[in-house]
Amino acid sequence: MPILTLKFKEMAIREYRLEREQNLTIGRREGNDVIIENLAVSGHHAKIDSVGDGFLLTDLKSKNGTFVNNEEITSHWLKAGDVVTIGKHNLIFDYAEDEPKPAEEGVMEQTMALDTDQYREMVTNDVPEATGVPPQKESVGVLSFLSGGQGEVELTKKLTKIGKDPSSDVVVSGIMVGKTAVTVSKRPTGYYLSYVGGLAKPKVNGETIKESIRLREFDTIELGSSKMEFVYKQ
Repeated sequence: MPILTLKFKEMAIREYRLEREQNLTIGRREGNDVIIENLAVSGHHAKIDSVGDGFLLTDLKSKNGTFVNNEEITSHWLKAGDVVTIGKHNLIFDYAEDEPKPAEEGVMEQTMALDTDQYREMVTNDVPEATGVPPQKESVGVLSFLSGGQGEVELTKKLTKIGKDPSSDVVVSGIMVGKTAVTVSKRPTGYYLSYVGGLAKPKVNGETIKESIRLREFDTIELGSSKMEFVYKQ
């Protein structure tokens, strides 16, 4: 299996093995597979997905960016010897000496031509289908408060109500917030956030939502005085 070596300056800190049909998350927060405790690193900064015979690095809309061989990337197929720079740390991607290195074929070059939304759609939702391997366990969507609230809410219901009404599943304060401001519906194809009512409309990643939108992992939701992050957990 490929090895990812975390370094600070020239000092190796730790090695991580990249397993087939699994992903690896990188960031400052606890819960990531690779935790980098540096203020230049976002809470959820980047991820590496096993896709087919290759490994795809994706920047998760980080504040300071992800770099490979000194070039900023959005998505990048990792090759032996690649140096991934996140904050002040480097992650060296390489294969064991006795492991054959996959050829850099045109298939990967064609995939790189996809736009960012298509990449995020693939690595977030379609990896099991692309590899032919069924998911081991169903992932559950979670809303985690970043501000204006505490803790997290698992989206286990078919319809989760968010608003200032005390009976809402997620209570959000704000003069302009409707009693039921938005809902999050759980469907076979994912989680969908829909605007319901109130003068305060929700924002996803800074964009005002007037109707409905499919949530993607690490989307940031703002409503009234609250800010939440949508993530998946097993």
